[in-house]
Amino acid sequence: MNPRLQEKYIKEVVPALMEKFGYKNVMEVPRLEKIIINMGIGEAKDNPKVLEAAVGDLKLISGQQPIITKARNSVANFKIRQNMPIGCKVTLRKNKMYEFADKLINVALPRVRDFRGVSSKSFDGRGNYALGIKEQLIFPEVEYDKIDKVRGMDVVFVTDAKTDEEARELLRFLGMPFAQ
Repeated sequence: MNPRLQEKYIKEVVPALMEKFGYKNVMEVPRLEKIIINMGIGEAKDNPKVLEAAVGDLKLISGQQPIITKARNSVANFKIRQNMPIGCKVTLRKNKMYEFADKLINVALPRVRDFRGVSSKSFDGRGNYALGIKEQLIFPEVEYDKIDKVRGMDVVFVTDAKTDEEARELLRFLGMPFAQ
């Protein structure tokens, strides 16, 4: 059983993109490759329990065990040594990726206060889209009473589109609410 968003991609998005960009082959149509969710936790250097709480939140949101990211090199101004744990991240692919994207687009983003759509300028030039989320409370799995601190996260949609315009249309057809 394919996730709902994947079915939509196969039945609606592929034909729409083929018509819009004039692709001759189905394999030319851009698709989502992976979604990376990253949480940078600066205060983890002082308090290791903060990192555990962030890992727990990310595990609830993504449905997958996060990996702990470590500092690549020492930065004296931030009191960070090399290999210190400073965050956590998850890479979602295939079914979990489509389920997370569906949940983000249809459930979480509409719960943001004063939501007018996401920026359509956050593309990197190679067809990947980055989105910053200010609080993890917009996800239905996270209970307000059980969190210790409001944390933000970065969500990166990695596509195999050749241009930003193709990637923007792919995400728009999938339901991403871009601001006008």
